[in-house]
Amino acid sequence: MRRRIRDEEHAGELNIVPYLDVVVNLVMFMLLSMTGLVALGVLNVSAPKLGGEASATAPENQPKLLLTVAIGKQGFFIAGAGGVLGQDAPSPDATRPPTIPLRDGRYDYASLGAQMKKIKEQFPNETAVILSADPDVVYDVLIQTMDACREGSFARPDGSTERRPLFFDVSLSFVG
Repeated sequence: MRRRIRDEEHAGELNIVPYLDVVVNLVMFMLLSMTGLVALGVLNVSAPKLGGEASATAPENQPKLLLTVAIGKQGFFIAGAGGVLGQDAPSPDATRPPTIPLRDGRYDYASLGAQMKKIKEQFPNETAVILSADPDVVYDVLIQTMDACREGSFARPDGSTERRPLFFDVSLSFVG
């Protein structure tokens, strides 16, 4: 018997060119939309600077603050360099009580913001703050702490309030 080639066997091929067109367009759309969304979630932070560059820009009559906010299990520890705020660099440990303790088991961001406003009034030219956190601290707590340190509400003479920057140059530090 002779084998016959049927036309039906050749007609069954699938044309995947339109499918590939759709997939390539979807991939391009997803890549472009992700780059736009990534820009919305970016917070500008930097590592602490070492060296004499920062001390050269400080005024002669006012000491360098080096404001540091540490987030511990007990609350917030606020300190400045050289005892300017009454304490040296913070280290959240059990022997030292926090500057702003937890309130009802939650971090008190309003009190932290009020304390940052007081410090900003004493050091109006200072813009830098160093944040450090215990390894067990949740990421959301770090972000809310950063927000409380970066901006504050100030009363206007007409009775309304406005938001102004406090310590917007945020550096993240490692607690070892």
